[in-house]
Amino acid sequence: MNGDAVKLTVTTHKVFGHRATQRTAQYLADQAGRLVARSVSGRMPDVQIVLTNARGLAELATAAEAELAGGVDRRALDREMRHAVREARNAAGRAVARTDGSVLVLVNIDQHRTPEDFAVTLVHELVHAMQFSRKGVRERIIRDRRHCFGVERQTRRQEREHERLLNQEENEAYGREFLAKQLTAAAA
Repeated sequence: MNGDAVKLTVTTHKVFGHRATQRTAQYLADQAGRLVARSVSGRMPDVQIVLTNARGLAELATAAEAELAGGVDRRALDREMRHAVREARNAAGRAVARTDGSVLVLVNIDQHRTPEDFAVTLVHELVHAMQFSRKGVRERIIRDRRHCFGVERQTRRQEREHERLLNQEENEAYGREFLAKQLTAAAA
């Protein structure tokens, strides 16, 4: 991707017997990484894709976000974990920025019955990974996570700005999901 050696690794967490799914995921991830890097502005960071279930998605996302926020107390961590478990039941995937500049993409394999479903989620989350590399996005996300974990308050204006930009980023990610059709056509 633009001469840089970007790492897209696929692993599993708390799921067993999905070796074929992991191989398919690695193939689709490599293809999706190239497609998204050409289609979306920004730089593709190193991405770790983790195939997991809803509970694993909530655990890994909360742990990564707590590390990003820094200085999180146990009560706030438990509160965010309960919230993440509720949200993860219906979530197909989630992208989380990491402190080292890489991105953790969590995929709930229970929500994906076909490679086509998986490809759509993968493209969507990789678009978010690209967005994290844009100017000011990572800092805004860290500020929001610190607010959610009760480490540091945001102003109402910052909260509204974050929500507005988050909606724009979501719309962009949904708008790029058409790229998944190119992936599944190549895989067939």
